[in-house]
Amino acid sequence: MTDSRRILLLLAPALIVLGGLFLTGLGLTLLRSFRYMPALGLTDPDLAAYRDILTSPGFLKSLALSLWIAGASTLIATCLALGAALLLRRTFPGRGLVSFLVQLNLTVPHVVGAIGILYLFSQSGAFARLAHAAGLIGVPADFPALTQDPAAIGIILLYVWKELPFITLILLANLQTIGDDHEATARSLGASPWQSFRHVLLPMLAPGLFAASVLVFAFAFGAYEVPLILGAHSPKALPVLAWQAYTDTDLALRPQAMAMAVIIALVGLALLLLYARMMRQGGPDAR
Repeated sequence: MTDSRRILLLLAPALIVLGGLFLTGLGLTLLRSFRYMPALGLTDPDLAAYRDILTSPGFLKSLALSLWIAGASTLIATCLALGAALLLRRTFPGRGLVSFLVQLNLTVPHVVGAIGILYLFSQSGAFARLAHAAGLIGVPADFPALTQDPAAIGIILLYVWKELPFITLILLANLQTIGDDHEATARSLGASPWQSFRHVLLPMLAPGLFAASVLVFAFAFGAYEVPLILGAHSPKALPVLAWQAYTDTDLALRPQAMAMAVIIALVGLALLLLYARMMRQGGPDAR
């Protein structure tokens, strides 16, 4: 028996349980999104729930907001993580402290971080009161709106703060595997530091960097707790809209909530398929 087959057999019980739960939940969600809910007297599946949400201006605004939150958070966190990883691969005084600070918030739950952002950066938060006490603003309400704002600045700030260490650790592991030999060879052949980074190191880091970015984007797009705490009353992020429709006392809204959940899942699936396709073609930098 080969090692891969032995590992697969060892993992089979857990995979069967997890796969069964996942597929069961996905199947029930699909059925309910098609308005098949016998308990409510809905026994003829149709696409009315999808039609209702796709023709709703509020849904389209929520979808755009969620894409903005996930895209901006992922881009900023990825760029900062790349810089942090390149810095931490070097030896310098205080490197241990910087590394500790970068990884410190890995154990902080997103909800706790969101409450912290709300306490510090809201217009009634600690920084607003400090600015008022220092005479920088007339009243705390004059503090810039960084939470519950239409641009979702507070949400993006939280996701960047939380996901930066995750991407940084992945890149550091990749850098440790790659080593310095490839860059040294490029430098010995006359490449500048930027050229060796752009044409040698970055393409080698691209698969891990892209994989981490896909995971961060999918999480930021599908999570509801942070937008619920830090988001504006209108428009709401799509996961918040789905959660509120699901928990509404009007059970007739349940199919719409399930339809929104399916759309969120489809976005995540599209990202995974895009990642798999790019990896088959040789990575994000393949020509």
